[in-house]
Amino acid sequence: MLDMIKDYLLQDWALVLVLAAFVIMLTTSIFIDRKTTNRTLVLIAIVFILSITVFLEFRFEAENKYKNVRLLLMAIRYSSVPLIMAYIIFTLIKKQRLYIFIPAFVLLAIDIISIFTGIVFSIDEENSLKRGFLGFIPFIMVGFYAIILIYLLVARSNKRKIEIIPIIFLSLSFASGLIFPFIFGKDFSQMFCTTIAISLFAYYVFQIMTQTKKDPLTGLLNRLAYYADIQTDTKDITSLVSLDMNGLKATNDTFGHTAGDEALVSLGVCFIKATKTRQSAYRVGGDEFMIVCRKCSLDEVNQLVDRINKLVAETPYSCSIGYSYCNDGSKSIDQLVKESDDMMYKAKAKHYEELKNSNK
Repeated sequence: MLDMIKDYLLQDWALVLVLAAFVIMLTTSIFIDRKTTNRTLVLIAIVFILSITVFLEFRFEAENKYKNVRLLLMAIRYSSVPLIMAYIIFTLIKKQRLYIFIPAFVLLAIDIISIFTGIVFSIDEENSLKRGFLGFIPFIMVGFYAIILIYLLVARSNKRKIEIIPIIFLSLSFASGLIFPFIFGKDFSQMFCTTIAISLFAYYVFQIMTQTKKDPLTGLLNRLAYYADIQTDTKDITSLVSLDMNGLKATNDTFGHTAGDEALVSLGVCFIKATKTRQSAYRVGGDEFMIVCRKCSLDEVNQLVDRINKLVAETPYSCSIGYSYCNDGSKSIDQLVKESDDMMYKAKAKHYEELKNSNK
């Protein structure tokens, strides 16, 4: 037993160190919310357990014993990777639903069946792995989850270089997990957990680096980033969009501040989904938001407003919107802010007037 522990540590010491550092940073950080921290700690535990599973599987293969146990360990290994991918999505993406785990659990059922039927994997008389007619389905499932993860991270980012570069890094890491097994063979399985751990740890460090510019509640850029950005390359700014949530005070007073925070998070998700390239969304106050559009046409601004209206209409909440536009640099930033704010306040006054009339 002691020899096995020693061999495991010699083989996976880098993984143990990375996971330990990850735990220390998570438990001492003030930038990540408690729910995300707890989910990430569970994810770290899963990766650690998977590394032990992989170690035991290859140890038993080398010793040519415990064939049935090896089949069980194979089922765990093949099923764990998509489950880990699903859990990464569940951890990193705000408001992600549990249905993301359904394909992974389907694969788990198939892998368990394969222990008895060999439809995914089996061990032949020469003690070697043999793939069944569904032998590539675990890799297909990993690719499926990788595509979903990258798409959601990009779609819910602020489309800025500081956020896109970490996503590209994460993409390349997961791509290696798909491609390298076919290049290096089964030996790469022993490196997979370390690859995932290092990738997530690096992504987490990137996230910490961007926290000074992000609003911790909504994930939008914050007030500090807004004032810095509107003073940078001002000639490129063609439009400002002012947004203000309707009825936040009433929500807080009636249902509590937790409900108010949930409302702000929901609107933040809508604004992030609505923005495209060259459009950055900011939370500049309690229920006040701005979107800065650079080198965008008036049609693109109108399309942005339409997308926001449609997305917000799918929630229980509402917001008032105003915008300004100038593509020749003839208006200062202060003028653009005033125009967009004036339009937004008129929309807000109209909203409350309509609300008042409907309650008569």
